[in-house]
Amino acid sequence: MLAPIAYGLAVLLSLFVLFIGARFLVQPLPAAVGYGVPAKPDGDPAYLSVKGVRDAAFGLLGLALIAFSGADAAAWYMLVVALVPLGDTVIVLRNGGTRAAAFGIHFATALVVLLSAALLFAV
Repeated sequence: MLAPIAYGLAVLLSLFVLFIGARFLVQPLPAAVGYGVPAKPDGDPAYLSVKGVRDAAFGLLGLALIAFSGADAAAWYMLVVALVPLGDTVIVLRNGGTRAAAFGIHFATALVVLLSAALLFAV
């Protein structure tokens, strides 16, 4: 019973990150608002593209590990990748974003990713 939940959550998280990356590539300004720190309309769009590629790659890597390796590899990946939303929490707070966005989006995401890692380790 635990394995479907562990793998299901890991797949959902990976697909979600892939979606976020694609959104930053296709709709960078609205995606930045959703991130918690709106981008300047005349700012450098390259940085938003970098975020999109980073997130899309993380999502694809997560899916590849789930599909082609065991639960331990996917668990270690989730454990390490939880650093990203933790870092995003700090970035939002340091750049004028709201505490609600920092903790309600990014910190909460980090906790869910850590839960996913724990579930995968338990499989």
